[in-house]
Amino acid sequence: MTAKPKLGQNFLNDSQAIQRIAASVGDLGGRTVVEIGPGRGAITGALAALARHVVAVELDPDMATIIREQFSADRVTVVGRDVLNFDFAETAKKFPNAPEVESNRLLVVGNLPYYITSPILLKLAANHAFIDRAVLMVQREVADRVTADPCSRDYGLLSVTTQMYGPAQNLFTLPPSAFLPPPKVFSTVFRWRFAPRFAELGVEEGAFTRFLRQAFAQKRKTIANNLRAACFPAPAIAAALSKTEVNPQARAEAVSIETFATLWRCLQAETAASQDETAVS
Repeated sequence: MTAKPKLGQNFLNDSQAIQRIAASVGDLGGRTVVEIGPGRGAITGALAALARHVVAVELDPDMATIIREQFSADRVTVVGRDVLNFDFAETAKKFPNAPEVESNRLLVVGNLPYYITSPILLKLAANHAFIDRAVLMVQREVADRVTADPCSRDYGLLSVTTQMYGPAQNLFTLPPSAFLPPPKVFSTVFRWRFAPRFAELGVEEGAFTRFLRQAFAQKRKTIANNLRAACFPAPAIAAALSKTEVNPQARAEAVSIETFATLWRCLQAETAASQDETAVS
């Protein structure tokens, strides 16, 4: 079956890498695994040999047919759908883990199409309540951004957004020759464990996520300038930066998740105080 470039299809053709990916997920016994973009079923076979059930989400109808022909329906269920429209909650309910497994959360594995990697990561984050962990293969540069530390070249909004939903770790990198057809880039496999930090850090998920987007809005601007552009009061910004000991000239790329959380809480308090003073006067 010829790959379809418009769907970002590059089929993994390295048997050792396939086994490494399956092993990287951890214990699959009694578990339901959702595989994103199974393609011709190389990784699917390794997962089906170990897991209780595999739900293969495949947009391409030709590839979906290949998977259905390869595997019995009691081991692999094929869902012909864009993963961005896939229902993780319903899947967790329909294909529960074995009774001996403490959690009913899903495992996720995927060789993600490069052109929609970020939307898929956000989709997984939005469904964190139904996912235990994910092992994902993406373009190397994207994996480096996901797992980056503050002050590093790759640290940015994707790093902070992803890591707010749990720790991510790069596992190994594959050359173009591991795929058919070979892509023009290297690919990295990383593992993402879903353990959201919002409650721990005392922030509200929706509001804090919006705040992060505002703080990183213009890469070359300072945090202070980005927040002013987002219509936060200048005195509240100055006071919050002072209390959190963040340099007013610092850019968002230099600030850790923990400091962002403290800054957000201070900014909320300062903004509320400013509004109260205005109302009184």
